Amino acid sequence: MQYVNQHALEPDVSFDGGDMDCGSGLLLLIRRHMDPLRVGGLLEIRSTESSVEEDLPAWCRMTKNELVSCVRADSEWRFLVCKGTLMDREPTSVPRSRTRESSDRSLTTSATVTSPPAPAPAIAPLSVMGIGSWPRPRWMLQAIHEHMEGRLPDQEFQEVGNDAVRLAVDSQLKAGVDVVTDGEQRRDSYASFVGGLLDGCQLIPITDLLPYVDDPVKFEAELRALDVPAGSVRHPAVFGPIRRSRPLAVHEIEFAKTLTDRPIKVALPGPYLLTRTMWMDCITDRAYETRDKLADDVVRVLREELQGLLAAGAALVQFDEPVLTEVVFGQPAGNRSFMCGALSEKLGTAEELAFAGELINRVVEGLPRDRTALHICRGNWTRDESVALAGSYEPLVPLLRSLKVGTFFLELCTPRAGEIDVLASLPDDCRIGVGVVNQKLDVIESVEEIVAKAETAIRVFGPHRVLLNPDCGFATFADNPVASAQVATAKLAAMMNAARQLRTRHKVE
Repeated sequence: MQYVNQHALEPDVSFDGGDMDCGSGLLLLIRRHMDPLRVGGLLEIRSTESSVEEDLPAWCRMTKNELVSCVRADSEWRFLVCKGTLMDREPTSVPRSRTRESSDRSLTTSATVTSPPAPAPAIAPLSVMGIGSWPRPRWMLQAIHEHMEGRLPDQEFQEVGNDAVRLAVDSQLKAGVDVVTDGEQRRDSYASFVGGLLDGCQLIPITDLLPYVDDPVKFEAELRALDVPAGSVRHPAVFGPIRRSRPLAVHEIEFAKTLTDRPIKVALPGPYLLTRTMWMDCITDRAYETRDKLADDVVRVLREELQGLLAAGAALVQFDEPVLTEVVFGQPAGNRSFMCGALSEKLGTAEELAFAGELINRVVEGLPRDRTALHICRGNWTRDESVALAGSYEPLVPLLRSLKVGTFFLELCTPRAGEIDVLASLPDDCRIGVGVVNQKLDVIESVEEIVAKAETAIRVFGPHRVLLNPDCGFATFADNPVASAQVATAKLAAMMNAARQLRTRHKVE
């Protein structure tokens, strides 16, 4: 490394990391100070820890941020790092003073919920609905990134989000759906957004995890195997006890209710998914001694949010647990498809499924079963069917039978999901949301095709237990939608036309 007597450029922001090394929290501080900078902004990091001299340049290379210069004075290093490269720097690249730590706090909904569930419109048999996510407009994607990095105040972000939700809901209503979602427009992904809202947690790019792991070479190989660019996916980093001091999604349904009188479904990441995502055995510096202790707090947080959503009038709260299929179908590290939580170490299949079932049941215990649901798929980050997991639901049936939720939304249209008959033994008092269109394909399934798939499910479960949905969301990751809004609308409209035929045929109102 080349040292200079002083930086040739003045930093936009400077902070003192003291004697912290990269594995004990320095990178979290770097990310907090760097995120609010515009691309091309300059951050000075002061440090007295000798290991940073080697680790910080490696981090810069991994994250594609340019190490501009380094000053060494006695026992202190002063690193000047450019967010991106100097070529991206504007002549007056001045950051907003607002940081990510202070954003989001203006949400007015109380996070403390004591109210009982409020009434909600009933969801009729053979109802049509999406799974959750909807493609975001380009301007909404920009707002998500500006807000996540602290450059867009929360009030402005919420106003932009309201506009995007209006479009998403309007598209669903035009398609005629029976149950509406807000399209998850404010979320960067279906799961990681929680990490940006909880106290004791921070969202960082996956590449930032490199200095935290025991085997960086193995971890880099794992990242290269991902089907989503690692630099564009943010991962929750837990640096203290997690706590819900603000709502995760209650504000979403409160706004959505102003747009429609139809039943509203809200999706949340499930407790097993969040625990697997937040707990990584490769990280040496942890806020929790054991995964079980982390899981206790995850359950508490989700249970608080579930109570809040039901009190706000959610007709259905769906917990997403796609990582369950990674448990039974996932391949060894380095040769598997990407899924949030798949980078975490796990125990044997039976132990993991039992752990997952316990967590889910603890979250929903004592709350209205008919207003809770579980969604399972085999990965929805790419349109390439060949890289997603494949396998029958049969290994998961014992777990599903033990769960206290009232509805299962299942991927069943793609051949990767196997045959529906293996689900025949699911409890008679639960409903099945049957995937009847493949959200990854641009072709719009014909009404005849959808009716045929639904009839297969009706043969197994009866018409009063069947709901109709796509296999998964249309835009699980904000930056990586698997369908356009036009295709999504057309698929839902085709499902509605099929549902009308089915209701007439089976005399279901």
